Amino acid sequence: MSIVSQLMEFNKQFVEEKQYEAYLTDKFPDKKMAILTCMDTRLSELLPRALNLRNGDAKIIKNAGAILTQPFGSAMRSILVAIYEMGAREVLVIGHHGCGMTNLDAAAMVNKFREQGIDDKVLETLEHSGIRMERFLRGFASPDEGVMHSVQIIRNHPLMPQDVEVHGFLMHPDTGELELLVEDYRG
Repeated sequence: MSIVSQLMEFNKQFVEEKQYEAYLTDKFPDKKMAILTCMDTRLSELLPRALNLRNGDAKIIKNAGAILTQPFGSAMRSILVAIYEMGAREVLVIGHHGCGMTNLDAAAMVNKFREQGIDDKVLETLEHSGIRMERFLRGFASPDEGVMHSVQIIRNHPLMPQDVEVHGFLMHPDTGELELLVEDYRG
């Protein structure tokens, strides 16, 4: 049985048994926070449990490394929507130890593109269009550096309200232990 078939079979039963009722909430974060975190599978359930978050408490935005590569990308847009449209008043950037974005090798990843059949002409076209793979696939030297990079982009964003605090954390991906890197209560 394929993954999709398994998912569909489970989902049908989930809906029929009304298991969704335990998760009913509205779209506004009860704790008025947005969290930018890593897409690492170890954090999917651990992070909310380690922070005592329930469904509906926070807007959680995930990407590779919890890193903002550009101030006008989709992750920053999501943070701004969480603030302006959903009522978030604090932003937490939560990276983690052992992140795969640490010292990510862009050249090795480009080679993997080639191994999967991406033609060199495609890569050359992207480069000529201004897409620099070493920047697009940029990681960081350490997870705390990545967190602080994202915190600074958010704090200094021209559309960021000055009264919204931006905090930075590292999480241990096995225990959920949280390390505070920067607390931003300026007011």
